[in-house]
Amino acid sequence: MNNPKELSKRQARREQMRRKEQRGRLVGIALITLGALAVAFLIIWPNFKPITGIVTLEPNPRPQADANHMGDPNAPVKLVEYSDYQCPFCERFSTQTEPQLVETYISTGKLYFTYRSAGNWVSDNIRGGKTESEDAAKAAYCAGDQNLYWEMHDMLFENVLGEDVDSFTDRRLAAIAEKTGLDMGQFNECYSGNKYEDQVFQDGKDALLAGVKGTPGFVLSYTNASGEEVTQLIEGAQPFAVFSEAIEAALAAAAQ
Repeated sequence: MNNPKELSKRQARREQMRRKEQRGRLVGIALITLGALAVAFLIIWPNFKPITGIVTLEPNPRPQADANHMGDPNAPVKLVEYSDYQCPFCERFSTQTEPQLVETYISTGKLYFTYRSAGNWVSDNIRGGKTESEDAAKAAYCAGDQNLYWEMHDMLFENVLGEDVDSFTDRRLAAIAEKTGLDMGQFNECYSGNKYEDQVFQDGKDALLAGVKGTPGFVLSYTNASGEEVTQLIEGAQPFAVFSEAIEAALAAAAQ
């Protein structure tokens, strides 16, 4: 027959072990809960963290600006740029060569200039993908609805951080748009509604059809004296002299 004292000690040990196991389970649950909260914080916080570091620019109005076009639509020579807001060579053309074209040819009525997006050309223009280049292009087109296309164009190039490193997330594009001075209600409706998705897709498709193999690529066109449409592909961020030579030759041929 068991001794009551032995039973009491055994029961006390069991109770002690039960409480220890219970504490262990509670500690385990607490650690799992804290871990889940930490993971949730890491996932959610970027969506609420304020966007900082957006660089602002003084407006640089383009002559006869109309959405993504500038210059006289009846100019004898036309130049279409297929570009990408994540492309450093495109940015170099925008800041160095384009201003010279504006001063020499666009503002004087000799050249009509159009900017089109081609950031999705490398994927053979497969619809359905979502890239920062495409999103930036859509944001620029939305800014054009408020007559601020070129202002947004400049701000996008100024605030690119690199290729596919979250330069143009939805929230950062909204912050850039706000700094550009856009009506955010109108912008958000346009951007979130994918108003210009088809346009961006068509830009990339037309770039491929024109023979553009990389950004920036340029298609120069004019009508010669015989009434024939002549086109010339200029590849890369060439210096102003290359564009000037091509434009001068086109002007001469168009005047014959």
